[in-house]
Amino acid sequence: MKSRILKVLCTLILASAACWWGWITPVAAQTSARSNDTEIAAFKQKLEELQKKALEATNSGNFVTAEKYWTEMIEQLPENAALWSNRGNAKVSQNKLEEAIADYNKAIELAPEAPEPYLNRGIALEGLGQWQKAIADYNRVLELEPTDAAAFNNRGNAFAGLGEWEKAIADYRQATLLAPDLAFAHANYALALYQIGQIEQAIRTMKNLVRKYPRFADMRAALTAALWNQGKRGEAESNWVAVVGLDPRYKDINWVAKIRRWPPAMVAALDKFLHLMHSSYFLPVVATKFSLNFRKPLEKYAIINNCRDLTSLPGFSLEV
Repeated sequence: MKSRILKVLCTLILASAACWWGWITPVAAQTSARSNDTEIAAFKQKLEELQKKALEATNSGNFVTAEKYWTEMIEQLPENAALWSNRGNAKVSQNKLEEAIADYNKAIELAPEAPEPYLNRGIALEGLGQWQKAIADYNRVLELEPTDAAAFNNRGNAFAGLGEWEKAIADYRQATLLAPDLAFAHANYALALYQIGQIEQAIRTMKNLVRKYPRFADMRAALTAALWNQGKRGEAESNWVAVVGLDPRYKDINWVAKIRRWPPAMVAALDKFLHLMHSSYFLPVVATKFSLNFRKPLEKYAIINNCRDLTSLPGFSLEV
């Protein structure tokens, strides 16, 4: 859903590489064509290796190392907006939000018509609780790309941060229409419905998501809380067994409230369940069937929104 061709960024890569060569090799005009081609090939290979290492570090969750590699590439291509935005993503994943915003600002300065840096900056602004500024960034994304489902989902999250639930629901709904497979937009829609008291519709949506994505811990946890609140304890406990194996972070109500940012009514329902779970009513639960081995990079923030890694897009290349 997040892939799109950024021709403007490819152009910037070409232009930046040309400037770099002009600065580093002022006597290039005196060299043979073969020598120049060799140097260009070596430069390109170096950048490709750094890009590969950066993405590998990101995929393994080593964001400090990923940041280092993006920095090395920026030193070679300082006018490339994609590299600044990607380094910002690495910083977001380390909760270095102010520094990330500085990188996104530079990316926007270099490529003001590219939507990705605005989307990513909006995520960082949300992390700081700056909801209105985040909404402004998502609005800008939608000016550039009116059918960007991620921007609608993320703007819905920002409206939720302001407690404007009807606006949030409208944005989540639009995101699901634009990208039917965007699971978290459906999840956010269900949670927001629960918040405004549309309990049955919320639970139906949650069950549909779990049916389609059995390993979707977020919705299994939400179902646990909602069903427990309805007195359906057996079904609630069954979902909770899966949650414990899939993602134990849902046992931490502070994480659910402040990082995942469930709506208050949903948080309260889960908190009630967790308090009872820790009472003598429950025996210890050990779940080995659902081992979590599929976490994606940037998961800490992707679960809220999703920073968009520009090098993953078709059309991004390090041609020089």
